[in-house]
Amino acid sequence: MPTTPELSKSPFDKKPPVKKTERRALLLDILKKLAVFAAPYKTLIILTLVLTVLGSFTAQVNAFVLRYTVDTLTEISTLADPWQAGVRMLGIISVVLLTKEVLAIFVSFGQRYFGEKIRINLSRDLSQKIIERILTYRMAFYTSSENDSGKLQTRIDMGVSSLTSLVQNFFIDMLPLFASAIVSLVIMFLTNVWVGLVGLIIIPIYFFISQKQAQRLQGFRREMRGFREAKSGLVISLINSISVVKSFVRESIEADKHLKIQKEMTDNQLRIRSIGFIYDAIKTFIEQIGVVVIILLTAYFVLKGEMTIGMILFHVLLFQNVAAPIRQLHRIYDQINNALTYAEGFFEILEDDEQVETIEGMSGKDLKGHIELKHVNFTYPNGTQALKDVSFTIKPNRITALVGLSGAGKSTIISLLVKFYQPDSGTICLDGHDLADCDTHELRQRIGLVLQSNHIFSGTISENIRYGDIDASDDDIIIAAKKASIHDQIMQLPNGYMSTAKSLSGGQQQRIALARMFLKDPPIVFLDEPTASLDAIASQQVKKSLDLIKKDRTVIMVSHNIAQIIDADDLVVIEDGRVVETGTHEELYSKRGKYYEIFSAMSDSLNLDKISQTLNS
Repeated sequence: MPTTPELSKSPFDKKPPVKKTERRALLLDILKKLAVFAAPYKTLIILTLVLTVLGSFTAQVNAFVLRYTVDTLTEISTLADPWQAGVRMLGIISVVLLTKEVLAIFVSFGQRYFGEKIRINLSRDLSQKIIERILTYRMAFYTSSENDSGKLQTRIDMGVSSLTSLVQNFFIDMLPLFASAIVSLVIMFLTNVWVGLVGLIIIPIYFFISQKQAQRLQGFRREMRGFREAKSGLVISLINSISVVKSFVRESIEADKHLKIQKEMTDNQLRIRSIGFIYDAIKTFIEQIGVVVIILLTAYFVLKGEMTIGMILFHVLLFQNVAAPIRQLHRIYDQINNALTYAEGFFEILEDDEQVETIEGMSGKDLKGHIELKHVNFTYPNGTQALKDVSFTIKPNRITALVGLSGAGKSTIISLLVKFYQPDSGTICLDGHDLADCDTHELRQRIGLVLQSNHIFSGTISENIRYGDIDASDDDIIIAAKKASIHDQIMQLPNGYMSTAKSLSGGQQQRIALARMFLKDPPIVFLDEPTASLDAIASQQVKKSLDLIKKDRTVIMVSHNIAQIIDADDLVVIEDGRVVETGTHEELYSKRGKYYEIFSAMSDSLNLDKISQTLNS
């Protein structure tokens, strides 16, 4: 059962802190990469920017209206009959504000709609691009401990989420506020230089505080990434091993593992929030100091007769327009740091050129199946050496069985022949050509692979069989199912071929995989323990189908089944990653070597003597 990684310390504790210059360089690099995805949406971006500028001007209307109202009321209050002038003032204010609100509705809708459209499209493009990319990677990428399903899913999902959130916050939330702040600051300077300086001074102070806040939170965010990946991996592992958990009554232990991660995440989140609350309070205090200074400064100019009373509220509103986006600077830093934390891993996956399979090469349409391994060595990404100086030949249109104990390297050889992995050294030749030079896609189109447990996709039986040939007709599917001895059982189901494939038993699913293979009709077939997990009846039915598959093809088979091994034309005996014997069943049995030892053990395990007595009685 998989164990939970130790989480008492952050998975990133051993990493050296990232310097400011490095983070700036990393940010610029990520923005450049993101710009590539944003390039197709230039028109939307321009429209969003235009509407943002318009919106920034409409945001200042309230300050002007408030100044006009206060100053006008001050004058009207001195008149003998203020009502007529008051009604006229209210009419003007109402028209201006209503017009501004109508215009703001359209501007805000357009700006938010276009910004959201950019975000959604970028999210789609990023998600699609990385899926298309990892589909081109070698099998070693998926078997690496750094890319187990939980970690990989979290890295991709959080990478896309953080990048698109950055775009959303910029175009929808922050850009309008900053545009409004710039316009407000310009107006403050045009009105009075001293008042403008007060608004300007607060900006670097806010930047400094927000930067300190981001630096304090940086380590906690990196820890949170590790916790999320570990949690995702634990949940997937729990689901995959639920039968083992329940059979050993270990539900409480698994719950405790999850609780430990949850507590670590909760503590981390509370620290993040508490730090945020402290810095938000500091920002609010500084803003209030700015408001007080603005009021005192404006009041001073009012007393000197250089400003009207309305200018007090006018400057306060403009100052708040300047402070509002600056107050939210920590959100920008949050998004930037999230983008740096997750997008770095996202683009590492997206740009891992070393993992890309070599696709193009020599044609493999006329394969005969003459395979030769010459001094092949191979080590898995985790450091386990599986093959050591392996050399043998597989003849075309014959059945070759790879025989050996579990872990000897048999399945590894098949993985190399299908080009899931590349050998560390040595050469694998197919029909006299280096396998590395063969077109990978074309080669796999001509090779069939039947495993101990073949994957059945969500969907109907018909869809699963048609996976062997997307262009196959319904009649072709039925013929393939009959060859796999599964047609009659399918027809007994309520929905026939439209029944859900996942609802079938293990033996039935294995025959669905065989039907898929018949539909593909490859000249070379690899069989890796195709009946190991089946009962006797299912094994017998599958064996009949396998006998049909073996006919007139080059077959390489891994099996611990005596009946299948005896049927093989040639045998290759492997021990501890090395080839120790080759030959026919009769030749190797008579040598009394490793094959004899393995075959005798298989025979003893079947209790053939008692079986013979039973059959002869």
